[in-house]
Amino acid sequence: MIAGQRQVAALTTTYLETLYREIADETSRVNLDLDTVTGRALRGVNPEEVYRRPFVEIWTALGNGTDFDKALKLGTDRLDDIAKTDLQLARTHTVRAVTADQPGVEYTVRELQGEYDCALCMIAATQRYHKRDLAPIHPGCDCLVKTVRADYDPGQVLDPDRLDRIHELVEEALGESDRGGRAVDYRKIIIANEHGEIGPVLGYRGQRFTGPDDIPLPT
Repeated sequence: MIAGQRQVAALTTTYLETLYREIADETSRVNLDLDTVTGRALRGVNPEEVYRRPFVEIWTALGNGTDFDKALKLGTDRLDDIAKTDLQLARTHTVRAVTADQPGVEYTVRELQGEYDCALCMIAATQRYHKRDLAPIHPGCDCLVKTVRADYDPGQVLDPDRLDRIHELVEEALGESDRGGRAVDYRKIIIANEHGEIGPVLGYRGQRFTGPDDIPLPT
């Protein structure tokens, strides 16, 4: 899996160098240490521990009486999620590291890909992100990163009209249309939750991640 992360990091570096030539009209070659954007550097946790978790998922499910096929699916789903997340982390860590050495770049934006995009990505694509911050992710995200050269801060929301339209569509899809304060404010549908290992993750307000304080201890 480390090899895959290193490949993503190398390809992302080349991609960002190409973008920089286009926006700054100059070459910026970055000597990136791949060890700083792969493996343990991504989560601050030994990868062996991380990739042991799917097996623990299986053992725990079997211990709780779950049949083998269902337990196996739980484990393989967990493994798939971890692997995809690590590849995304390799990309976002690389973006932060490379753009730090590109003085002409101040911000990054998301560019949507494919025929279908989730509401979270669509909303995120209307925003700008400081290059010094680790870009938020969510499992299965296929957005591209675009770098922005600017002499001023354009503000967090780059396309307010599109953002409003997305909120309207989300409300229609969920059967809510009341923005008078009694219904859910879907303008808050996206936030960057801090995950203890992987940093910011796109999610819904109220979503939290299990941490030390959430684990019931024996008394």
